[in-house]
Amino acid sequence: MKNFEIIADNIRARRSTKPATLNGKIIAKKDIESLLELANWAPTHAMTEPWRFIVYTGEGKTKFAQDQAELYKKNTPEDKFMEATYQKLQSNTTNASHVIVAIMKRGNNPKIPVLEEICAAAAAVQNILLGAEALGIAALWSTGGLTFSPILKDYLQLGEEDQVIGQLYLGYADSEKEGTRLSSGEAKTTWHE
Repeated sequence: MKNFEIIADNIRARRSTKPATLNGKIIAKKDIESLLELANWAPTHAMTEPWRFIVYTGEGKTKFAQDQAELYKKNTPEDKFMEATYQKLQSNTTNASHVIVAIMKRGNNPKIPVLEEICAAAAAVQNILLGAEALGIAALWSTGGLTFSPILKDYLQLGEEDQVIGQLYLGYADSEKEGTRLSSGEAKTTWHE
């Protein structure tokens, strides 16, 4: 029971922390490597291990943010372009220590449904988020901006069936948030006995 409580407390404590509220403190590379190793232990059907990660830090994350902003500007019709979105894409990485782009890399086994591959990659991301919580690292799994855009897929040189499943902003925050749920797990469960 002791291990269960430790894991349960970690799951309940995990919160999304917006990049603007991070304080700029840098995460040790060994901690990022540890989180990526946890990701590698996600469940996977037929050992496809479809998760891939691109890690941006330092000047790399600054360039990635600027490139996303410019891709948005270049590919958005003038009447739909929003300066606030452009500015946010430029500055989103400023206070983060690392930005990790999480990708579902489609394997060559047609018997494995795409949804299973996406779920496996999402489980890998959850492993990162729970590991980050255990290390006191603040995180946000973002699907905003260009995350699902074919423009970002092209920029990252992904295959046709590959899919970006999120951008993880990691860093440290000076305060913690309380979590809530709209209803209990029981309210979302149906039993047949």
